[in-house]
Amino acid sequence: MKHFWLLTAILLTACVPAFAQNSVKIGGTVTDDNGNPIELVTIRLEGTAIGTVSNLKGRYSLKFENRDSVTVIFSMLGYQTRKRKLVNPKGNISLNVVLPPMDFELGEVSVTERRRQTGTIQQIETEGNRLMPDASGGSIESVIATQAGVSNNNELSSQYNVRGGSFDENMVYVNGIEIYRPLLIRSGQQEGLSFINPDMVQSVGFSTGGYEAKYGDKMSSVLDITYKKPLQFEANASVSLLGAAAYIGAAGKKLTWTNGIRYKTNRYLLGTLDTKGEYDPRYIDYQTFLNWTPSKRWEAGFIGNVSENRYNFQPEDRYTRFGTLSNVREFKVFFEGQEKDLFQTLFGAAYATFRPNERNSITLQASAFHTREQETYDITGQYWLSELDSGMQRAGSATAGSGAGSTTDTSDGTQETMGVGTYMEHARNYLTADVQSYSLTGFHRLKNHSLQWNAELKQERIKDRMREWELRDSAGYSISQAAEGPGLFHVLHSRNTTDSQRYNFYLQDTYRFHSTAGLFTLTAGVRGSYWNWNKEFIVSPRASLALIPSFNERFTLRVAAGVYYQAPFYKEFRDTTQVDGTTIVSLNRNIRSQRSLHFVAGGDYNFRVVNRPFRLSMEIYYKALSNLIPYNIDNVRISYYGRNLSKGYAAGIDMKLFGEFVPGTDSWLTFSLMKTEEKINGQWLPRPTDQRYRLSLYFTDYFPGSQKWKMNLKGTLAGGLPFGPPHSGREAAVFRTPPYRRIDIGMSRCIIDRNRQKNPRGIRNLWIGIDVFNLLNISNTNSYYWITDSRNNQFAVPNYLTSRQINLRLLLDL
Repeated sequence: MKHFWLLTAILLTACVPAFAQNSVKIGGTVTDDNGNPIELVTIRLEGTAIGTVSNLKGRYSLKFENRDSVTVIFSMLGYQTRKRKLVNPKGNISLNVVLPPMDFELGEVSVTERRRQTGTIQQIETEGNRLMPDASGGSIESVIATQAGVSNNNELSSQYNVRGGSFDENMVYVNGIEIYRPLLIRSGQQEGLSFINPDMVQSVGFSTGGYEAKYGDKMSSVLDITYKKPLQFEANASVSLLGAAAYIGAAGKKLTWTNGIRYKTNRYLLGTLDTKGEYDPRYIDYQTFLNWTPSKRWEAGFIGNVSENRYNFQPEDRYTRFGTLSNVREFKVFFEGQEKDLFQTLFGAAYATFRPNERNSITLQASAFHTREQETYDITGQYWLSELDSGMQRAGSATAGSGAGSTTDTSDGTQETMGVGTYMEHARNYLTADVQSYSLTGFHRLKNHSLQWNAELKQERIKDRMREWELRDSAGYSISQAAEGPGLFHVLHSRNTTDSQRYNFYLQDTYRFHSTAGLFTLTAGVRGSYWNWNKEFIVSPRASLALIPSFNERFTLRVAAGVYYQAPFYKEFRDTTQVDGTTIVSLNRNIRSQRSLHFVAGGDYNFRVVNRPFRLSMEIYYKALSNLIPYNIDNVRISYYGRNLSKGYAAGIDMKLFGEFVPGTDSWLTFSLMKTEEKINGQWLPRPTDQRYRLSLYFTDYFPGSQKWKMNLKGTLAGGLPFGPPHSGREAAVFRTPPYRRIDIGMSRCIIDRNRQKNPRGIRNLWIGIDVFNLLNISNTNSYYWITDSRNNQFAVPNYLTSRQINLRLLLDL
């Protein structure tokens, strides 16, 4: 036996060189034209499943059995593919490859590979959308509202709903800093400017669900904005009937500085509403972004914003016709009084980043937000509700005593007064809020891993003093009669102060790896939060996986799942109770975070038609909702129940076709189907955002033979939303608004175009344009005003949005 084992060892030792001679190892570095290493380049043997990917330094290593000849393929999105043929390779071979960027020229058009979406955040191009017709004044949110799964049924507002969520369920970040919006705003007319200045934006990332752990505690979506750092001096200005804006950016060797100022007034649009009067809305804001890079290791910056939104209104009269062709009703009101609203916000954020090397960085960040809001109005209205003949035109005047009906003959027919009366609305609402945030964030790259972590402290202090009441004295409507007159229909008192702290952290990793199936991108993380107001600690694990399959690299497949909490913020935990007919607002310390479990699956298919790029995207999703706080929506005001009373779900499918329908321009068509319900008191009810379908279109075109004329078309067709009488439970919301239908079109002419010059001086671009808002002049319903006739029948009088209007604008680039 000893001789046997000795002989076996000798034979094995002799065979090792033979095995070694049958294997080949190749390795090297993959770089671009400038000598920079390229990460995640796919290196594979043609006709086999053998392959690998390059690391952070562009290095790779690949082993295979010896053969007569092999062809090694080097490929990477955005770069040209290179092939190297090796004849009778042996031993260790060093093979370095340079991949030039992909760039094809077709005449005067440059077509490049588009960035793949391998996570739950999609990158949205906004540079080419400056000429988009937009009644809200050219906001980034108007582009977001045309994406799949997103809805906005109010052109006067920049707020949007995502996959059945409310406005409050959407997060907005600018350079990694969470942005807040005013709390008392109840209508799109009051809203004014959004925080995001589109002239200062470098990139836009948006997710409709299943997003990463680094984003905060909201249930629906995240909008991630990055402000630009200019490479040289740049400036632009715009002016239209809706306002004006100016932007200046400067750059030095170590310092960049951008500044933007905007002024907006929608008086011109508000003049098309049914309620006539003296509108005086004025909105102005100034933003600055300063970035200083003294060395490769250090970077510091500051973002500041000052904003003031004023809304003054003196109503005069209102005339609204509604109903069906065979049953037409007229609602006419004469007003006295006025409304004065003020929303002032201050925001500042400073950060410092230390990078000891290319793979590691640590950022210290501090921010502060302050808002001072006041809503005051005293408005009296005397109204007539009349029923008209189906064939009559506008009726003449009608008179009646309070609490009675009458009939007036006209040459066109008859008008029967069904109800008359007076209502009075009063409010003195004041609110101040301060939010301070301090955070430490780290980023580390380890081979194929990208690790991120963060720890954050938030301090919140909110103080409100609110008093509202409403009197309605009309036929069959007065709810109680006291000795001194009719009782109040609605009374609300609130006098509260909150002072709390939130502690947040997250840890996540993005791992990229290659297998025979293709290129995988796995992102997984966990987020935690503690709020000392209700002593609640929440944990949110989240993960997503994307695959670019090797069998067809035109596909990108994605799945995501996670737990998402809606941590309560002031409005959510305002509980109301009735005391002697008065609604008293108290703060609920037993409130818990709303919870949503996201399940998302989808993908993209990239293809070319007539040598132009297109992408077809589709996602299906399901959200299991629990600990919900029911709410009602009136315009853009959300009124919460203040308690966790229900559970629910949201499910649907989103589709988007994106591409160059016209060479050199981006257009898209989106279609969404969705259903969302919640269970309240044992009954399943549609949520206020239950919009069953939505079709959106954004299309750009040039005139034949000339790119100086440009047309932009934006269209929306969406299903109606549930609604019911005010100050009633959700069980009464058994009606639906009519579908939302709107088309806006803009025509623009380029007067000066010097972009093709190497060093243009003075004006680079000058565009003049004309927009037609609501081209088909469709009366879309925003909300309802409820009244009662002499027979004690309730009627919902629609509050229509803006009608057809023309806007002129001028855009200038320096």
